[in-house]
Amino acid sequence: MDEAKADRPVEEGAGIPGTVVFKLGTLGTVAADRFAAAVEPLGVKPKHVGLMAALAHATSASQQDLATRLGVVPSLVVSLADHLQGLGAVERVRDPADRRRQILTLTDHGRELLARCTATARELDRQFTAALTPAQLTALQQALAVLAAEAGLPTT
Repeated sequence: MDEAKADRPVEEGAGIPGTVVFKLGTLGTVAADRFAAAVEPLGVKPKHVGLMAALAHATSASQQDLATRLGVVPSLVVSLADHLQGLGAVERVRDPADRRRQILTLTDHGRELLARCTATARELDRQFTAALTPAQLTALQQALAVLAAEAGLPTT
């Protein structure tokens, strides 16, 4: 651990609400609930959006590969893909090299749906951070990027 980080003061006496973990967890729940409600009219849930986002970063991927990359059980990817295929957002084809594998690809409709979800998320970002000054927003984005990278999460 970096010495400068180790010497940082920790907020004492504020109780659990004063901890970063509790604040991020609570705010994360609020943000996730708002996002879920906002994308529901589009026929998707946040996990569907996450799967589409993962597919957008790869030309195609097997269901097993996606499960590994997303850190979820393969049956969840199958369930999410079933729903997205029903919406016409993903296409499933058998892997010609291994007929047991299903390859998922985002369709044009899936890219449009993901773009709508992204626009929805950006509007929620604006609402959620409206009380911040531009400098505070920049600092928050930078801090979240560092924390996401440290946790092994995508930062873009």
